[in-house]
Amino acid sequence: MAVAPPQKITTFLMFEGRAEEAMTFYTSLFEDGRIIDVTRYGPDGPGPEGTVVHATFQLAGQRFMCIDSPAKHEFGFTPAVSLFVDCADEAEIDRLYAALGEGGAELMALGDHGFSRRFGWVNDRFGVSWQLNLP
Repeated sequence: MAVAPPQKITTFLMFEGRAEEAMTFYTSLFEDGRIIDVTRYGPDGPGPEGTVVHATFQLAGQRFMCIDSPAKHEFGFTPAVSLFVDCADEAEIDRLYAALGEGGAELMALGDHGFSRRFGWVNDRFGVSWQLNLP
């Protein structure tokens, strides 16, 4: 059996104090979701103690990285870049749409938009954009 090469391109998410909350939420939504490693700021900073210097987690076989930026910035996430999820069935797309949309914003209602039998697009409560598709 051939071993898959390591993932060359990894999505990197920058938060301002909510990286662990987001990562824990995302890994709870996917069957194989898991936190791989977390490094936290200590009492000497530069970020608030306990926040994430760097973390790696996995969703649906893909690795992601995230941090809590100690620098405040004037930008956040935008729907111009989103995570696209092909769902296995109606139950999965309904569950993910409800969970990811809670406390977030609907960009496209879940339904048949012509290019897919069922599709929905939401920004989650952290501002990350998700396109959910039932092929």
